[in-house]
Amino acid sequence: MQALAPDAAASLIWTASDIALIVDHQGVVEDVSTSVNGLPHDVPGGWVGRPWVDVVTPESRTKVESLLSETGNPQWRHVNHPLGQGGDFPVMYRAMPVGEQGRVLALGRDLRSVAKLQQRLVDAQHAVERDYLRLRNVEARYRLLFERATDAILIVDASDLRVLEANPMALELLGQPSRRLVGQVLGVGLPDRVVRELDALLDRVRSSGRGEDQRLRVTTPRRLDVVVSASLFTQDERTMILVRMRPLQAGGVEGARELALSQLVQGLPDGFVVTSPDGRVLMANKAFVELAQMTREEHLIGESIERWLGRPGVDLNVMLAALRQQGTLRLFNTVVHGELGVDADVEISAVTAPEAEPPCVAFNIRHVGRRLGQEETTTKGMPRSVEQLTQLVGRMPLRDLVRESTDLIEQLCIEAALQLTQGNRASAAEMLGLSRQSLYVKLRRYGMAEAGADSAAR
Repeated sequence: MQALAPDAAASLIWTASDIALIVDHQGVVEDVSTSVNGLPHDVPGGWVGRPWVDVVTPESRTKVESLLSETGNPQWRHVNHPLGQGGDFPVMYRAMPVGEQGRVLALGRDLRSVAKLQQRLVDAQHAVERDYLRLRNVEARYRLLFERATDAILIVDASDLRVLEANPMALELLGQPSRRLVGQVLGVGLPDRVVRELDALLDRVRSSGRGEDQRLRVTTPRRLDVVVSASLFTQDERTMILVRMRPLQAGGVEGARELALSQLVQGLPDGFVVTSPDGRVLMANKAFVELAQMTREEHLIGESIERWLGRPGVDLNVMLAALRQQGTLRLFNTVVHGELGVDADVEISAVTAPEAEPPCVAFNIRHVGRRLGQEETTTKGMPRSVEQLTQLVGRMPLRDLVRESTDLIEQLCIEAALQLTQGNRASAAEMLGLSRQSLYVKLRRYGMAEAGADSAAR
């Protein structure tokens, strides 16, 4: 192959590279050729006569040494040259030996345009990360406001009116758990009248595109009047409706207090029931639902509380008569019959609210079975007074009551005879007109075998 003339070789090198260096065997730059514009006057002209490693940045010196030492299969390496204003001039070099005196020809490509693209990519990535962090903060603030809002807020799909999101106040107001409310059509479980009014409101908002308010009574058990506000908005090319339910009283504050009070009532350890003046259940908390051995509060609504009381036709009439006369009732003893056959001894206190809308009666029902059990253990299962005996009325048949009263009188007489004879069982038996053996049987029966001492036996 015919060798290129020096001028032709130089022209080819100038055309194929942005910068070319001739470096001698000691690593000193002998000549520089460049087609790069916009560089300081001493770059690269000031490199001639200086070692190549002295005109690059410190982290690029090992790369220059590698370029000078490579003899076969040379590699491209990224080298940075320092500029006067504190910046760098990035060049991609590839070196090859030329001639017989150890000279090296280094061909370089200007990487400033690539570096600018890389910097723009890094800046764009940082901007995306900042936007993502800002969106996360906005979402966190939105979620906090959504969860803590005192108004009931629901996000509804405008196409099929299905609930997409509901805050805790909406779940409390509508009386439904999240798994039942979210994903269902708005209004499921509410009275037909409320559903028709909600549908009419949302249809008007969808057709007009303007927000609208309407007053309606949401829940029949609580009879809570609210203002329902609905407005359209678009997100991800999807039209949705923001539904807000605000209790009327005092701009929503009183309604929020009412819902908080409802939560407290539901958490009471004692049973709490609100009925109509004739005893029909309007509301019952979880404790009474458990006493009645029912699964849900809805199963009690509309039923007479008399269904679960110990003496049908008696207890409820007595309590309602006392409430009509006095307005309050304290510590009425009775039994709650569970649906599964388990009874519970209870004390009932009640108050009537005839001026409320609607008029209602509130019953506080306290389970006293454990306390009564302790008292019975203390008294060996036997009533100790006429008052305790009368408390058994309604808890057992009259035949059993007569037997209990006979046992009570018999026990009291035996105790009196033992006290009069100072524990002499023989004298006590004679006083009672019993044989000693019969007295011993009765003492064991009443748990009095250890009472007193048989002085005659001594």
